Amino acid sequence: MNRERGLLAASVISVQNSCFVYPACEKCFSRLVLDSRRFNCLKCGCTGDVKDASCRYRLSLKIADTNDLFDITVFGSCLDPFFGVTAENLQRYIQDLNQLSGETSADTSLGVLVQAVEACFIGKRFIFGV
Repeated sequence: MNRERGLLAASVISVQNSCFVYPACEKCFSRLVLDSRRFNCLKCGCTGDVKDASCRYRLSLKIADTNDLFDITVFGSCLDPFFGVTAENLQRYIQDLNQLSGETSADTSLGVLVQAVEACFIGKRFIFGV
């Protein structure tokens, strides 16, 4: 497997999913398994209270350069400037918005967020480290 790193200038064609934030292990950044009170990392075994779980950005995109299409995923705090807040704060804002509006599902706020992310990224050209 080729382990060389490089830069790729490409345009975003589409956003691949609507899950932009996930609960992440602070040690290995893997997705945490949450139950009503505790979290568990299946990769490194880290455990704790759900209220102490941190969140991380995960943005899956389809991009194109002049010759090829690629599926890539951008992780972490490099996305903070695009969202304007950390992943933890965005998750908190969405939860607060849903509570204030009385929404029983997050579909309404999620739909608005997806539209905003698509407007920010689709059709724009970025330099990706790959």
